[in-house]
Amino acid sequence: MTEYRFPVLEVKEQLGRFKNITILTHLNPDADTIGTGLGIFNILSKDKTKRVEIVNASNMLPQYLDFLPLFEKIKHKMDFEESLIIACDCGSVDRLGFNLEGREILNIDHHESNQYYGTVNVVIPAYASASQVAYKLFKVLYPVEADAATCFYAALLSDTRYFTTSSVNQEVFEVAKELVGIGAEPTKIAFHFTQRGSLSSLRILEKALGNLNLCCEGKVATLMVTQDDIAASGARMPDMEGIVDHARSLAIVEIALFAVELENGIRISLRSKTVDVSKIAISFGGGGHKVAAGFTIKESELQESIDTILKKIIELGLLDEKKKA
Repeated sequence: MTEYRFPVLEVKEQLGRFKNITILTHLNPDADTIGTGLGIFNILSKDKTKRVEIVNASNMLPQYLDFLPLFEKIKHKMDFEESLIIACDCGSVDRLGFNLEGREILNIDHHESNQYYGTVNVVIPAYASASQVAYKLFKVLYPVEADAATCFYAALLSDTRYFTTSSVNQEVFEVAKELVGIGAEPTKIAFHFTQRGSLSSLRILEKALGNLNLCCEGKVATLMVTQDDIAASGARMPDMEGIVDHARSLAIVEIALFAVELENGIRISLRSKTVDVSKIAISFGGGGHKVAAGFTIKESELQESIDTILKKIIELGLLDEKKKA
């Protein structure tokens, strides 16, 4: 296994200079950003020398995560004006949703496309989740107890898609084992991920699958939902998490694309089996991982956006790379 150097002394010095700490999770939050943020929040809240807040700029949070310890403490606005910002699982500062100009930032992430916007950056793309980065860092600095372990494990479970992604290796299972040893309960956590789906999530999935198309000799699958689909199903953004994976699961599909029509543009989620879809996302101002990436296209129609992305896939030669492999 590869050993990674954590800037422990830099982080310790940075934390030591601030009595107020603001933990930020990214817009349209998923389980990794929330679990990582809450894991750190549970740890730092026990430090009586500090005041800590956890904030997400989105109006909606994934409600199936409400079992995570201190989930109810997540706010939607920052109250601390001069605090250390801890950014969790966020590749670019704009995805945090706040004006952070002049603020000191501790950037904790695992996205290869991370822009290293922090004063201190702890970014390890080889790690399976941001929570793996946070746990390995903070366990050196503070005691990690059961509540924090639960949050970190939930994030790890989610970002590895139940330990099935290519980022899963021996160290991931060792981290999971440590977190379970501390007090995370795998059965309970898995229940909340797999047995608490909303009716609206099934209804919007039906709409998306009804719009399934295959192209590029079946190597690319596209899904889309309109604003009317969203309104008719009663779905919220968290209800659409994971829809794109249904398209990727098809045997011959190499790239899956899910387009969501929103008021402010078309939100695109990309998944692949082996093709580097982060190249597509970066070309449109987004980011992510090799097999999971995303971005938003402004001032565009649904089908127009999909057609533009299909052209980019061909232009980048991504499917040609797969043929050579």
